[in-house]
Amino acid sequence: MKQLIIFASGAGSNAARIIEHFQQNQKAQIALIVCNKPGAGVINIAEKANIPVLMIEKEPFFRGDGYVPQLQQYNPSLIVLAGFLWKIPNSIIQAFRGRIVNIHPALLPNYGGKGMYGKHVHEAVVAAGETKSGITIHYVDEHYDHGDTIFQTTCPVLPGDTADTLAQRIHQLEHQHFPVVIDSLI
Repeated sequence: MKQLIIFASGAGSNAARIIEHFQQNQKAQIALIVCNKPGAGVINIAEKANIPVLMIEKEPFFRGDGYVPQLQQYNPSLIVLAGFLWKIPNSIIQAFRGRIVNIHPALLPNYGGKGMYGKHVHEAVVAAGETKSGITIHYVDEHYDHGDTIFQTTCPVLPGDTADTLAQRIHQLEHQHFPVVIDSLI
């Protein structure tokens, strides 16, 4: 059975959908949740699903070994970034090159890069007067939101949309497509 590791920083709604998707899956399972934020909702989601949690700290993540030895113990087929807000260090990218995927709440290459996450992305899309937005699932490389695109899908940006109303539609796309795309990759 293939092993998946999910990195998440927040409430964990994407992680929850991925966990649900793989609970009855015969080819893969969620082996570990990696979190950098004590008290994050994803920790409770992991505990309810009996998935171990690795809490990480900034200093060893960026200036130490990046927790690579702990991650290698699980021999992951894929590392999934599901709302993880730290840039992945080179030590992890080198150890798992081509096996790390991220979801971004916009149509890359637009509205990506440092500081472009969550509400910031949706505010920028609305402020620019875009007529559509969407999600991009991509491989992770050494640059923010830069790796090869795996999947994109769109939704309209409606007149009168706010960052919050657009975010709701984007979350629906994430929940609908991210688990399925991950499944197709393994």
